[in-house]
Amino acid sequence: MVRYSKLAFRSLVRMYGCDLCYTPMITSDTFLRAVQARHSDFTTSKEDRPLIVQFAAKQGEDWARATELVSQYCDGVDLNCGCPQRWAMAEGYGACLIHKPHLVSDMVRQTRGTVSQPEFTVSVKIRIHDDLRRTVDFAQQMEAAGVSFIAIHGRTQKQRSEPVCTETIAAVKAAVSIPVVANGGVRSLEEACVLKEVTGADGIMTARGILENPALYAGHTHTPLECVREWVHLALSTGTPFTCFHHHLIYMLEHTLTRAERRYFNILTSTTGVLAYLSDRFMLDL
Repeated sequence: MVRYSKLAFRSLVRMYGCDLCYTPMITSDTFLRAVQARHSDFTTSKEDRPLIVQFAAKQGEDWARATELVSQYCDGVDLNCGCPQRWAMAEGYGACLIHKPHLVSDMVRQTRGTVSQPEFTVSVKIRIHDDLRRTVDFAQQMEAAGVSFIAIHGRTQKQRSEPVCTETIAAVKAAVSIPVVANGGVRSLEEACVLKEVTGADGIMTARGILENPALYAGHTHTPLECVREWVHLALSTGTPFTCFHHHLIYMLEHTLTRAERRYFNILTSTTGVLAYLSDRFMLDL
């Protein structure tokens, strides 16, 4: 989740049953070039484990060198081959990489060679092709290159809210011996369980669903107020910037506030204003 899955939010979802967290997608060349970018993009703690650092990269050397910098602070790295945003693909990152299996295989091998810890994972996250066979072939090439596991968003790079193709995810699972994580469209624990059952996946990943409801994996249908309270405390204690603090709350309260309440809440411009609103509207002791 670009910009969103920073330390405070990862700490929150771990409290509600999330087993493994990813950092936001970090552009490897910028991460290597600027110390300021490293401090801004990657913050963690001793409790923030297990943790995967996800990179956007288009050269094996960049991803490998970035991995060397973070390897002692995480449990694995991931190459994003699924981001469909135009800026990412225009720069050679994200979903355009699913059309370059030989390049990605080389990047995996280079990165795998930089880390000596046998338990350290090197993974890729992909979107699917229109042709099921091409997706299966890509996954098999990644396995041959040495990836530890593969995460599959069951939509093509052009799709946004269409139903995920569970058939393709299931076909990949049947074709490889490494773990497969299924992703796409999960908004509840029930949907997560169904996706796991129909695909045979080893794990389930969610992004938009857990933004709206950080307690999703604990079985809550909407964000409980106690979760909102925990978010406020975590965000303030870690110095989370206001925009990020506010945007997370906008997602969390989407199904709790009325349309008129959302319009008002969404244009608040200060932490003080947000805290006052939450205290008055929900009687939260913040």
